[in-house]
Amino acid sequence: MSSTKSAAVVNYSEAKHSVEIREIPIPEIGEEDVLLEVENVGVCGSDLHQWTSDHSWQVNYPVVLGHEFGGKIASIGSKVNKWKVGDRVVSETAAVIDSQNPMSKVGLYNLDPSRKGFGYGVNGAMTRFVKVPARCLHSVPENLSFEEACLTEPCCVAYNALVGNSSIKPGDRVIVIGPGTIGILCAAIAKLCGAEVAIIGLEADKNRLEIAKKYGCETIIGNAGNWARKRDGMGADLVVDAAGVSETLQIAMQLVRPNGQITKVGWGPTPCNFSLDPIIQKNVRLQGSFSHNWPIWERVIALLASGSLDVKPIIGGIWPITDWKTAFEKMHKGEVVKSVLKPV
Repeated sequence: MSSTKSAAVVNYSEAKHSVEIREIPIPEIGEEDVLLEVENVGVCGSDLHQWTSDHSWQVNYPVVLGHEFGGKIASIGSKVNKWKVGDRVVSETAAVIDSQNPMSKVGLYNLDPSRKGFGYGVNGAMTRFVKVPARCLHSVPENLSFEEACLTEPCCVAYNALVGNSSIKPGDRVIVIGPGTIGILCAAIAKLCGAEVAIIGLEADKNRLEIAKKYGCETIIGNAGNWARKRDGMGADLVVDAAGVSETLQIAMQLVRPNGQITKVGWGPTPCNFSLDPIIQKNVRLQGSFSHNWPIWERVIALLASGSLDVKPIIGGIWPITDWKTAFEKMHKGEVVKSVLKPV
């Protein structure tokens, strides 16, 4: 390490657009940590929400953004024995957990209420070096590039939403609302499960819907009612709400079939000003889905390494960390599905 500091994308206050490049010290690691030299870091919708200050979670300002990342181990703590310097790894997002919490004890540490993640609870990876607990690491096969591997995290969000938290069978008809990264990956996972899939968006989403077509999905702008009822007139077996607004839940209630399921993975901080009675009337299951845990990461890395799940179509470009604003704006405007950054 030639320098004791490196450039980082820092979210420094709750005020809108409070993000800038700052020089930060290379972190000191504890005995159960590794120091990871970041190769690539994905820009997440939550990074954009913190940039535009329309997020609904607590942020420990100032904080380095970035929780979708992979790289090579630069140094290891004294009690770390599974890993060695130079290993290619990706990291989970649960940077701080309470191992004694009842959720953690059953392996669902993603649901530990005291959990703190990279990029909002502790410093994230939009910088050259990041401190990572060794328990968060997963090995990256040599045939998987870091540009792809850094997107393991959003793939795990989609996998948990569709496989972990939804009832989905081959031949089911699935509608995904919202063609962002998570929406398109949810559609891709649904296709892997053998479903017929449509993804819906707005006129402004045309570019991203074109990317969704590469995953074999039907794409719809506006009303998806005809597609939902095409088979037997009753609606979709599963509707995945992956939009970042609350109003789309009402659309999901209209599109889902009786005794079907709605899985909500998109955050929407504004109150719902409509009745939830259709959920009762249709006997519909409404399921939330949040984050992921260790076995999901292992499955997703295997899917990525085998080529069964291909994230290359959603990568709209790779920018140096110093050009973070361009990368953020292109995603924010819907010009690309996913921006990827590279430390300098």
